[in-house]
Amino acid sequence: MSNNSKRKPLLIVEDDLTLQKQMKWAFERNETVLASDIPTAIAQLRRHEPAVITMDLGLPPYPNDATAGFDLLGQILTLAPATKVIVLTGQNDHANALKAIRLGAYDFYAKPFDPELLGFAIERAYILGELQEENRRLQNSTPPTLLSKIITQDVEMQRVNRVVEKVAPTNATILLRGESGTGKELVARALHGLSPRSKERYVAINCAAIPDALLESELFGFEKGAFTGAAKQTQGKVETAHKGTLFLDEIGDLPLALQAKLLRFLQERVIERIGGREEIPVDVRIICATHQDLQVMIQQGTFREDLYYRLAEIAIEIPPLRNRPGDSILLAHAFVRRFAEEQARDIITLLPDAIAAIETYSWPGNVRELENCIKRAVIMAEGVSINAVDLGLKVEPNESSLNLRKVRDEAEKKAVNHALARANGNLSKTAETLGISRPTLYELLARFGLR
Repeated sequence: MSNNSKRKPLLIVEDDLTLQKQMKWAFERNETVLASDIPTAIAQLRRHEPAVITMDLGLPPYPNDATAGFDLLGQILTLAPATKVIVLTGQNDHANALKAIRLGAYDFYAKPFDPELLGFAIERAYILGELQEENRRLQNSTPPTLLSKIITQDVEMQRVNRVVEKVAPTNATILLRGESGTGKELVARALHGLSPRSKERYVAINCAAIPDALLESELFGFEKGAFTGAAKQTQGKVETAHKGTLFLDEIGDLPLALQAKLLRFLQERVIERIGGREEIPVDVRIICATHQDLQVMIQQGTFREDLYYRLAEIAIEIPPLRNRPGDSILLAHAFVRRFAEEQARDIITLLPDAIAAIETYSWPGNVRELENCIKRAVIMAEGVSINAVDLGLKVEPNESSLNLRKVRDEAEKKAVNHALARANGNLSKTAETLGISRPTLYELLARFGLR
């Protein structure tokens, strides 16, 4: 290759000078860099940053064994983990060759080597390194997905994420159910962002935050002169979201009269502005959310059953934070990092008593309450750490969800009680149900003080 700037650097570590020259000649298509001992090899590695290295295991000061070679291999992989190292060994030195692979070498070849075969191995190593580097670059350059904002290790919440991924590309109307603060709007935004409508508008309206008298005009718009103060024609939220997504939060607070009008829109996909007679077609995807039990409201006559089935083509239940084991701590750490960065604070850590307080608190306000609690603590923190007092939470005495003996005892006691109830107090049937002997059952009854 005539252009030296495009030649790939290849570091050859070999203490036999004759073999070193042969390898330099055999691989002249690369920019060969030579070294015959560990200090020189490390210096060349730092200077040229070669993607591929060939090295003999027998190096000074121990040329007759692999001690120095393994030492150098370890240093290379520590300094440049992505480097592909091809180890050259003796014909019958399979043990050291395999050890080198276990330590992280890319490949091995026995000496005397075939230049053509070793050349192929070197080229494969370069190609693999380039692919891995491109993969790392793409991963680093890819913006975080919408679902990555939902921080969780809980099985049920992960199931919610899978459902979101599956239904987002469809036009199905979605009903999100969950307590206040569980992240229903975050899920709604993910549904929009992962849909074919993602480049169009996402319009949200809280049905509980707008007075009933104004809610109809907010949703469907009005014509000029439709009522006092209607100085110009105004589009409603439904029409504004044309081609995009409309998020109706707290749909349970929608008055019955407006429920009928929303049902008509869902059936016919046309609206009429207040004071107008023109039917306006609107193409919009509807996502609703509520913390209320709409089935109970249907029985009470405060929510239309026909509207419910239109809205709940697909219903997604979002679990409360107290039912997501471990998530409160994951979220707390994430919020601490975020708010410390926003407030231009040094890195702030949660002390053990703060972690214990977060774990044992029930979080009735769910993720929103936790977020506000951490934000306040970060702002008010005097130093670089947050304790339970900073959070304003009390740690329950002698409570530890990580005490395995306590967890096991509670589970066993619950199982024994349940089995006793099913067997109506019959100890033989109870032991059979639990899969234990009667003596073991007697021991459990005594330990738990059960009669």
